[in-house]
Amino acid sequence: MGKIRITKQFNFEAGHALYGYDGKCRNVHGHSYKLSVTVIGTPISDANHVKNGMVIDFGDLKKLVSEEIVDKFDHATIFNKNSPHIELANELTERGHNIILADYQPTSENMVLDFASKIKAGLPENIQLHSIKLQETETSFAEWYATDN
Repeated sequence: MGKIRITKQFNFEAGHALYGYDGKCRNVHGHSYKLSVTVIGTPISDANHVKNGMVIDFGDLKKLVSEEIVDKFDHATIFNKNSPHIELANELTERGHNIILADYQPTSENMVLDFASKIKAGLPENIQLHSIKLQETETSFAEWYATDN
């Protein structure tokens, strides 16, 4: 049986600031992110298996991506933990805000790398992450492909 790609799409809202950047994105601002996650595998061919014919149950993929990414990043503000934004992050945290201190500059490119790592770690052994697309605006997005890595 051949390999099949399965894609699940997600939406979340998040804010960030790019420390040291020379444009408007150095300011704290937010995006309505659209995340597409594509996995690849062979459909289950056991007629007695409850998930016969599926590469992965969309619900299982949703659970993984929601727990690892969407639930954590939705309505959070992401700062590079090595930037002076740490003072603002600490104050916002004390006031009950959802703050993520990342080990990286929170660009779409770096977020895609982070997300790929988290998703790959949670997938069953027989399913591979094929690609991720993180859309920051209607016209701007970053993509990660397993074949490139």
